Amino acid sequence: MSAVLTSARAWIVLGAALSGSAVAFGAYGWHALEADAAMREIFLLGVQYQMWHGLALFVVAWLCGAGGVLFVAGTVLFPGNLYAMAGTGEVMVYGGAPAGGFALMAGWALLAVSGLLRRRGGPPP
Repeated sequence: MSAVLTSARAWIVLGAALSGSAVAFGAYGWHALEADAAMREIFLLGVQYQMWHGLALFVVAWLCGAGGVLFVAGTVLFPGNLYAMAGTGEVMVYGGAPAGGFALMAGWALLAVSGLLRRRGGPPP
């Protein structure tokens, strides 16, 4: 097996790329496929699989750290707004969903950069 594929750095970068792009693909699927419910459902199922498998790569690499604050902020803003809207019909924070989505993507970007900058066998930067 190639040394690249056994490197924690490679798994971190791949996990971040897959998971970060799943956020973008999810937004695309939700908005662009609004008129075709069946295709939207299929597309979003693919997004779920991509996200879970992107996250699984972090288990392989055993990395914790970078991007945590952005993940928490993004989770509060993005799904938090969706939950509030579904439960009350009101938006919790106007502009929160897109800001949360960008925070989640930035968190994944930080994890990717962390993977690129991480010293072999050392702690994350």
